[in-house]
Amino acid sequence: MTLTLDTDLAPAELTDAEVDALVARHGLAPAARRPGLAEYVRELWSRRHFTTQYAHARLTALYTTARLGQIWHVLTPLLNVFVYWLIFGELLQRTDGTGDNYIAFLTVGVFVFTYTRESIATGTWSISARLDLVRAVHFPRACLPLSATLIQLQQLLLSMGVVLTVVLATGEPIRARWLLLIPAMALQTLFNFGCSMLMARVGSRNHDIGELVPWLLRTWMYLCGVFYSVSKVVAHAPHVVKVLMDANPGAIYIELARHCLLAGYGGLTPHIWPLAFFWAFFTLALGLVVCWQAEDKYGRG
Repeated sequence: MTLTLDTDLAPAELTDAEVDALVARHGLAPAARRPGLAEYVRELWSRRHFTTQYAHARLTALYTTARLGQIWHVLTPLLNVFVYWLIFGELLQRTDGTGDNYIAFLTVGVFVFTYTRESIATGTWSISARLDLVRAVHFPRACLPLSATLIQLQQLLLSMGVVLTVVLATGEPIRARWLLLIPAMALQTLFNFGCSMLMARVGSRNHDIGELVPWLLRTWMYLCGVFYSVSKVVAHAPHVVKVLMDANPGAIYIELARHCLLAGYGGLTPHIWPLAFFWAFFTLALGLVVCWQAEDKYGRG
């Protein structure tokens, strides 16, 4: 690399060493610089208020043109629950060991999976769809996928009121085990944070991924036990299939939520809580590192 200085006498070229010396002497820094990982985490924490306020503003703007506003976030999964119940519960007479409470079984599965699915889907485009903000303001870019997940978390909290209403209306008793839903949802949120940051990096560099993500998420839904109990389906499957299905993070968080809320649901496998912790923190760390590695590349042509 050379730097040419135009003067009245003649153009002069500086060598790389001379340019580096000038940069060091005057304390110059690149316009787009990737900080160290520890510094990046500190910057993310210092921008936490921006992240939460940005999520709140986006959520408010999201439904300003819809008459029913955020209610659509509840109505859409409920309509899906009705369709799945009609097909699997009535036409196929599936119960999966839940007795007559298949409607509550389905409701929990649909709403819990919707939280992860929408976090990934919106997180994928959280950076590439906000290039004007990325290019205009300096902040850790991971704030954008994190805020995308926070939007889905706020909507989940609204949805959980509907889920609990359905659970109670179908005869489930209130039990102390319901409190376990708090750590289960907290672990799922960490998992969603990691997935959102990971997919934000992918979506920022590969715009064709938009055609693939909906298909992948739909396929994943069929493998997560939204309509069925994973443990019962894989009971007689080959060992490899059983291990893969049991380790599926999407199924794990659904199973935990059902175990917390449904009295008639079967017992959990002993490794499900350790796996829930593993997927939460492993995915969070992986997503953070992957998103951070491209920090100085976001917003470039």
